[in-house]
Amino acid sequence: MRRAIETHLLAWKDKPNRLPLIIKGARQVGKTYLMRWFGENHFSKYAYFNFDERPELNEFFEKNKDVNRILDALSIISGVDIDTDTLLILDEIQECPKALNTLKYFSENKPELPVICAGSLLGILLHSGFSFPVGKVEFLTLYPMTFREVIPYFDEKSFKYLEQINDFEPIPELFYNDLLDNFKKYMVTGGMPAVVKSYIQDRTFENSEQILQNLILSYQGDFAKHPVMHDVSKITHVFESIPAQLSKENKKFVFRLVRSGARAREYKDAIQWLIQSGLVHRVVLSAKPGIPLSAYDHPGAFKLYALDIGIIRRLSKLSPLAYAEGNRLFTEYKGALTENFILQSLVTQFEVAPRYWTSGNTAEIDFLIQHENEIFPIEVKSEENIKSRSMAVFHQKFNPQIRIRFSLRNLNLSDGLINIPHFMVDYTRDLIKRFHKL
Repeated sequence: MRRAIETHLLAWKDKPNRLPLIIKGARQVGKTYLMRWFGENHFSKYAYFNFDERPELNEFFEKNKDVNRILDALSIISGVDIDTDTLLILDEIQECPKALNTLKYFSENKPELPVICAGSLLGILLHSGFSFPVGKVEFLTLYPMTFREVIPYFDEKSFKYLEQINDFEPIPELFYNDLLDNFKKYMVTGGMPAVVKSYIQDRTFENSEQILQNLILSYQGDFAKHPVMHDVSKITHVFESIPAQLSKENKKFVFRLVRSGARAREYKDAIQWLIQSGLVHRVVLSAKPGIPLSAYDHPGAFKLYALDIGIIRRLSKLSPLAYAEGNRLFTEYKGALTENFILQSLVTQFEVAPRYWTSGNTAEIDFLIQHENEIFPIEVKSEENIKSRSMAVFHQKFNPQIRIRFSLRNLNLSDGLINIPHFMVDYTRDLIKRFHKL
């Protein structure tokens, strides 16, 4: 299945001053498949090494820093003559910190050799205090498949229609209904590649449900890799509390929902572990929509979202039968699933992490996003009911050039307010650019 990140990989390949590339991302988002695909389709050959499957590889990086000697050994092991026409792939590199550090020497002494790496818990290692080749590597982040990436495999005609939209005119009912139906399927499966592939092959949710459950169990197994073992249960409690956190009217993270009597200082490391592993997104409260957004953060107030809508639906124990039950997927848990879906798409589109905003107990804006030097408010509505006191309060206070609302209503632009159907969230940045061209 094709991924949007492929264009970034090709740009990296053709860069004149290319550095070793590290692909970050949670387990099972498709990093290994992507790197192998890249090697097979855009290089004469590739050499693949997995430090988790073959821990004996570590000694070649731990005993010397001469990249030519390392490459000689790896060539013999793989049976591939590793030269400048070869993509060198180092997978699960977090299992060999010395290999990560050696990227510095590949950059300095073998810049002509294309090197690409990945690791499911790499974010943990990068924040562990281990010596890291700062300034000697490049990064890309791979997320679960977006609806825009998945829909060609669900319904190619609907995808082609979406791609040709170039104005703010309402979508014809025929296409709208098909897109909404396919979006509901995505709300059930989510974007983890193995789950998507299973549904495409079977066109039923039975096997994809089991794959989702196995993914959750594998994530919980990773929790045991936390260096402080007494924190494992805390990581589990935080992860499993996310559906309850988001089902509240006020979705601010509340520690007592994790465990009775829980305090922030006791669970700080557990939350950070989940963020660094890529399993959750943290959205921090912002005092006002100023540049830079980070200058107005209130880190003590935040919301947590799961990396994938399919994962959080499965954690919520909401049956796939909800697909056939009207708008239940959007409204259940006070719209928590819809809001999680919107957030995970925004994260892939905008360089600055989204924030949220409140005005005491009178108003709350679900997300603030930054595009270039502008801040835009976003509200997420689960159905067609679009009444919003919060957006009116924000508009009066800050007068943003664009306001964005996601709902089940059709595409529309009126007085600076863009109403975007949920299934078009992956086009948000495109729509903002289109607005500026009017």
